[in-house]
Amino acid sequence: MYDTLLQLPLFQGLCKNDFTDIIGKVKLHFHKCNANTILAEQGSPCTQLFFLLKGEITSQTTDKQHSYSLIETFGSPTVIEPYSLFGMQTQYTATYKAHTNIHVVSIDKCFVLNELSKYDIFRLNYLNILSNRVQVAHDKLWTNHTGETKDKIDNFLISRSIKPEGEKTLKIKMEDLAELIDETRINVSKTLNKLQEQGLVQLSRKEIHIPALEKLIEKII
Repeated sequence: MYDTLLQLPLFQGLCKNDFTDIIGKVKLHFHKCNANTILAEQGSPCTQLFFLLKGEITSQTTDKQHSYSLIETFGSPTVIEPYSLFGMQTQYTATYKAHTNIHVVSIDKCFVLNELSKYDIFRLNYLNILSNRVQVAHDKLWTNHTGETKDKIDNFLISRSIKPEGEKTLKIKMEDLAELIDETRINVSKTLNKLQEQGLVQLSRKEIHIPALEKLIEKII
């Protein structure tokens, strides 16, 4: 258990003595959840940190007009939305659900503020996570969104993904995707069908499944 927890981004670099001290002061809530259990819902208040220790979870983000949603799959170990614990809008930006049976530990916000923030390594890890997210968001804003239809589809997915790799499922109508990337429906359809022939996407009604986003991005058609 110690080794798994110390692999988590916020605890990396802590020695076991410090971590033992933390466990003595901070209340850790351990949960075993079955597949399809919802951990947090998009728009609900973020009042604790969730750490995935074992298994896989999915995140589903839906746009405000409810015209499309993006589903991503994450493995362990990982921390869920540490950037949503503070700031002007402290709500989850996605709905998180157990994809398999999972083991999770949660820590209430008060313990993060009153105890964990006393450790230099924890503060540095937290700042690094927040800074990396800001830098990635900045890079996405300056990414060139012109080019071929394939480039536009790639940029659409990258700019909305938490991580630029792994399994994704985009639930969207073909005409809505074409409008959002400023393309014709026929160009989007032709490109996606070509990508499907190459095994990079799987198409079904109002849904595009991407087994590995990093492979789609690196492919030139």
